[in-house]
Amino acid sequence: MERPFGARARLRWIHLILGGALLMPYFLLTQVVVGAAGGGVNALNSLPLSFAAYGAALPLVAVTGLFGLVRPMSVAAVRALGGVPGERLAQGPARTWAARGRTSAWWTLHLGVGALVSGITLAVPPAAVMLIALPFVSRLWEPAVGFGWFGVLAEPWLAPVLGIALLAGVVLCAAGAGALLARLAPVLLGPTAADRLAAAEERAADLAVRNRLARELHDAVGHALSAVTLQASAARRVLDSDPGFVREALAAIEDTTRRTVGELDAVLGLLREGDGVAAGDADGAGGAGIAPTLAADLDGLLDRSRASGTPITARQDPGPAGDWERIPAIASREAYRIVQEGLSNALRHGAGPVDLRILARVRGGNEEEELEITMTNDPGAAAQDRTTGGRGLRGAAERAALLGGHVEAGPHGGRWRLRAVLPLGGGPR
Repeated sequence: MERPFGARARLRWIHLILGGALLMPYFLLTQVVVGAAGGGVNALNSLPLSFAAYGAALPLVAVTGLFGLVRPMSVAAVRALGGVPGERLAQGPARTWAARGRTSAWWTLHLGVGALVSGITLAVPPAAVMLIALPFVSRLWEPAVGFGWFGVLAEPWLAPVLGIALLAGVVLCAAGAGALLARLAPVLLGPTAADRLAAAEERAADLAVRNRLARELHDAVGHALSAVTLQASAARRVLDSDPGFVREALAAIEDTTRRTVGELDAVLGLLREGDGVAAGDADGAGGAGIAPTLAADLDGLLDRSRASGTPITARQDPGPAGDWERIPAIASREAYRIVQEGLSNALRHGAGPVDLRILARVRGGNEEEELEITMTNDPGAAAQDRTTGGRGLRGAAERAALLGGHVEAGPHGGRWRLRAVLPLGGGPR
């Protein structure tokens, strides 16, 4: 059971007084109207008219509670002062009329109850202090008589008891009202089905972006580390016998690390932007170095991979149009990363030369074009490690799936084969 004098109860009391303060503009407006309807009497000087103005203000409060931005403001106040965990409250503006109706009910309840608690907080303590001091200060006798406290004055020792009881009543009243609002907050301000669906979609979109950025980091950095390791190893082996090859390997290492640092910097820049990054932003950042394209960067990738000493044979057929530049940008970027992952696997796990074939062709009689990437090499001693598929192969499969394609990887005809088919969304353009 929560303590009525505890820190949480005090914060909820402040929350109630805040509600009372928010009701004042409505009350001041309605008390003018009520006073005019009562023959020009000032409603503030009449308790019945003050309650009438209070009652007339509540419908106005309910109407303003229908505005979408009322909910995030109320949620922030409840989370900070009401002691309600944030996961039990909805995030963002109310999206449906049902949610707005619940928010309106909360807004009316908060301001209405808060106004009553605020009035009690302002009016009762001075009277309670007067009662407590009554037996000890004779000058308070006549004001007390004016208040009509004859029963108390007949027994002066009862006055302090009544005063203390009044103060305790104020505290208990505020604590009870605060606990009631805290209990009702998740009911009236909690997430609706639409809110949960929107939150799930937002989390899914955020996860998709992070997964994509993780794939970019894995493919770019993983390939670079594999290539640089093999290039340095090959250069070390022929350091004395083939200085020309060593120079080429060092140049390739320099080019690989420079490009990879640029890609890494761009990906980290997107991560620093936070949750506002959308999947389209990650795609569109290819020009900044995150995702090189098949048309512009494949030759450089092959040259840097060959510098490790592994022979790579590449056969490329851009299809009927004879131009890689016409390939859609997203397909060109994903194809490049798939080739890069295949080369990384071949350099790390394979043995002997790598045979790469990239073919753009029209499929069947429906004039739909697809891009086929086939890469084969001798499996080497570590081929078994690849049969289960690591992050890179899963990432390649995810890239192909984004375009409606697929990836196959595994032993084929005594060699290791990686085959990817990517639909290009139409005939030659």
